[in-house]
Amino acid sequence: MTDFLDLTASRRAVLAGTGATLLSAALGSPALAAKAKPISVAMVTSVPIEQQWISRLHIALKAAVARGDITYVYSENVADTDAERVIREYAEAKKDLVIGEAFGLERAARKIATDYKTTAFLMGSSFSEQAPNLSVFDNYIQDASYLTGIVAGKATKSNLIGMVGGYAIPEVNRLMQAFMEGAKSVNPNVKFLVSFINSWYDPPKAKETAFAMIEKGADVMYAERFGVSDAAKEKGVKAIGNVIDTAAQYPGTVIASALWHMEPTLDRAIAKVIDGSWKGENYGLYSHMVHGGCSIAKMDPKLVPQDVIDMVLAKEKDIRAGTYTVKINDAEPKSS
Repeated sequence: MTDFLDLTASRRAVLAGTGATLLSAALGSPALAAKAKPISVAMVTSVPIEQQWISRLHIALKAAVARGDITYVYSENVADTDAERVIREYAEAKKDLVIGEAFGLERAARKIATDYKTTAFLMGSSFSEQAPNLSVFDNYIQDASYLTGIVAGKATKSNLIGMVGGYAIPEVNRLMQAFMEGAKSVNPNVKFLVSFINSWYDPPKAKETAFAMIEKGADVMYAERFGVSDAAKEKGVKAIGNVIDTAAQYPGTVIASALWHMEPTLDRAIAKVIDGSWKGENYGLYSHMVHGGCSIAKMDPKLVPQDVIDMVLAKEKDIRAGTYTVKINDAEPKSS
């Protein structure tokens, strides 16, 4: 992700400046025709396929392959500078649905979508959809993050929780903010150490950052990036997982995890390509708990007291029923 920082700084200006032109150019173009199953799907990612975010898309797409809805290929570790070439090659190959995982690929995907208006594009983005054929999704799993915060707030003895994130962008910030709110809801005395490693995949750097927080007294670590749970395991403190469940890899260390389920998003997208109703729209809400887009992993009573589990499950019930809403806060979290 060689130009990620530059892109992050400029992407709002770039997209805002070109959005009206792209929208105007796209309006009035032909609708996508219905497709016979299996449709052809390609995904382009800028990081390894096993990275948390990407792995959830990969799992959901493999499930769609297994039921005969799609054929599926992917390109991983694509540099931002090479993104346009790779995405365009898939469009030229007449893939029915092209998925761009996020961020560094966004500018290229939006540009190419205007050249291939009969191809469906789905982009991980905190920006709006682009008519007629580019839809967006995002990791709105703040509901599950809030619940893991409750576990952390009850688990800390030092009242200091360490949090290691990738980049301070909305997709990361909102989950960390929800986690912090959950912890404070049950422990108003809790404080946080917050740091960003400015990388999506640098386990050694994340691990060293976590070590420093543990040395300062953090006894629960929020593992937004790979490497944090390794530090927690080595130092004998607890960790909270993000997006995927790593409890089996870190037994006795990872005590709760917020899980992202991409099936509601991707299944809807695939169905719309098949029936010919695809259009540019925002799929973000399908990551909410009420739509099955996120959950909290099953907790072990040997690691989390039953009364805390009961508290979490009661709040989860309220969220699913719509009687409690977790606030979405995209602001950068700060140490306290």
